[in-house]
Amino acid sequence: MSVKPHSEGDPCSDLPSGEEFGDECPRLSIVVPAYDEEKRLGASLKRMLAYFDSMHYPFEILVVDDGSKDDTAQLAKTISACRPQVRLLSYEANRGKGYAVRYGVLQARGERILFCDADLATPIEEVEKLLAKLDEGYDIAIGSRDVKGSQLIKRQSHLRETGGKIFNKMVQTLAVPGIHDTQCGFKLFTQSAAQSIFKRCQVDHFAFDVEVLYLALRFGMRIAEVPVRWAHQEGSKVRFFRDAIRMFKTLFRIKMTRYEPVTASPGVNLP
Repeated sequence: MSVKPHSEGDPCSDLPSGEEFGDECPRLSIVVPAYDEEKRLGASLKRMLAYFDSMHYPFEILVVDDGSKDDTAQLAKTISACRPQVRLLSYEANRGKGYAVRYGVLQARGERILFCDADLATPIEEVEKLLAKLDEGYDIAIGSRDVKGSQLIKRQSHLRETGGKIFNKMVQTLAVPGIHDTQCGFKLFTQSAAQSIFKRCQVDHFAFDVEVLYLALRFGMRIAEVPVRWAHQEGSKVRFFRDAIRMFKTLFRIKMTRYEPVTASPGVNLP
């Protein structure tokens, strides 16, 4: 292992220098879906690199450019040239957040796979809480804004919060009983759980989280819902009325879909 030095005039000069692990399999993959995130992505990647460098284990960050119209892809490409832990995955057309996450997860090589939002509404340091749950034997650990111990540093608008609560009530009733917050963009999976779930997913937009958790419960996987810190970030791609209607339609579609079966492990343990 070695540390790569930076030189003057180097475009990498403002990036943290980390250890190089060669071809060693990553302990953790971080999938970051990104659509027109040029203004926020650079700072978020620097923060993630600095944090995971301090952990001293091999990791990879997969930025999935979801057909951005700005310089999101070029920014990620520049950083990836400086830090091999960052990989850019891209395609031309905008396909939706669910598609982007699925695209990244299915190419991730890590023993464990986290997906998180490009704005880091949930600070990357909160991953330690999720990792601890996988250490306890859970297949999946999800960040939650709606269980005891969570900290909402900056709240959404009253309209968004109310709409989210209504949607979550319907989700619990129809699809994922026992889970209070399906939509927090901070979820961690074992490699085997991620592969079993995401290769069966079909939802391409924002309601994909419900499908992911619905399949996890159906397949008998153990899910831990973990309280995290969270702060609303301006610039959300969600459009309340448009996406609310789409999400409700998707909820019923999920219930009607016949997914490819797998052999489920016995029992589901929800804290």
